[in-house]
Amino acid sequence: MKKAFVTGITGQDGSYMIEFLLSKGYEVHGLLRRSSTMNTSRISQEILNNPDLHLHYGDLSDSEQITKIIHDNRPDEIYNLAAQSHVRVSFDTPEYTGNITGLGVTRILEAIRTSKHPSRFYQASSSEMFGAAPAPQNEQTEFHPRSPYGCAKLYGYWMTRNYREGYNMFASNGVLFNHESSRRGEEFVTRKITLSAVKIYYELQKELVLGNLDAQRDWGFAPEYVEGMWSILQLSNASDYVIGTGETHYVKDFLFEVFDYLGLNPDKYVTYDKKNIRATEVDVLQADTTYAQKSIGWKPKIKFKDLVKIMVDSDMRLCGLQAIGEGDKILHQKFPDRWWSND
Repeated sequence: MKKAFVTGITGQDGSYMIEFLLSKGYEVHGLLRRSSTMNTSRISQEILNNPDLHLHYGDLSDSEQITKIIHDNRPDEIYNLAAQSHVRVSFDTPEYTGNITGLGVTRILEAIRTSKHPSRFYQASSSEMFGAAPAPQNEQTEFHPRSPYGCAKLYGYWMTRNYREGYNMFASNGVLFNHESSRRGEEFVTRKITLSAVKIYYELQKELVLGNLDAQRDWGFAPEYVEGMWSILQLSNASDYVIGTGETHYVKDFLFEVFDYLGLNPDKYVTYDKKNIRATEVDVLQADTTYAQKSIGWKPKIKFKDLVKIMVDSDMRLCGLQAIGEGDKILHQKFPDRWWSND
């Protein structure tokens, strides 16, 4: 039985990853931050009760605990999905973001090196590293981050490459563009829009306040990206890969799709507040996934409009309401036998 160690298991990607690995027959070890309450709302009780899932308390600032987990369990694969991942918040907490999102990568890599066990390492890099670089962006595009988060991710990216080249470690970067799902945090703009729109529809909320509607992003479906991460570590050689849909849409396009799906007029409910604008903005992110498609055969199935419907339907159920059902239909049509098709 293969062993995997996953950080960030309570987040969107981490929760999908442990489900995916368990479905593949892995023994999974997950890193969980200790808090006064169990922050495992994204993980089903069935998964938490799985005997092949082992939880360890710690975080990416705790090199001693990370080293102990890796030395004691000697995982075949390590997925670093933990980070302070909110771009806007990184402007308020740049030092903390650098410590967790950047230096945390070094702590894991050094633990792998000193363990002398040939663990394969996946680093969750981000399209935010491209920042102001012209679109479309691929593996040869020069990085130009525009936030403390992007800078911290870039540090982790280069440390991953450095350990790969300097110590002959199997260490790969997945440079993932924006990927969303029903498990996306409510502080992120896509989920903020879907959840607020549902509440407005049922008169549980009066307005939605947003910032920059003209930013353009490449949005995909998170569970598909998790499978892409896994595929990267199954290759013969380590490398770096850009993962995305290749399509770009404005934030206002996402907003209009959501409100149109619910039959609402956004002009009646949406307002603008410059406090939601970042100090330095990223205008356009669009993935060129030619290399990834050739190397791992990864291509997304869920398109932009499908993603919107899936997320809105999920938020309707979350509010105890009857979902429209188009999003559910899309999931069952495209993934009839998948472990997350009922999410």
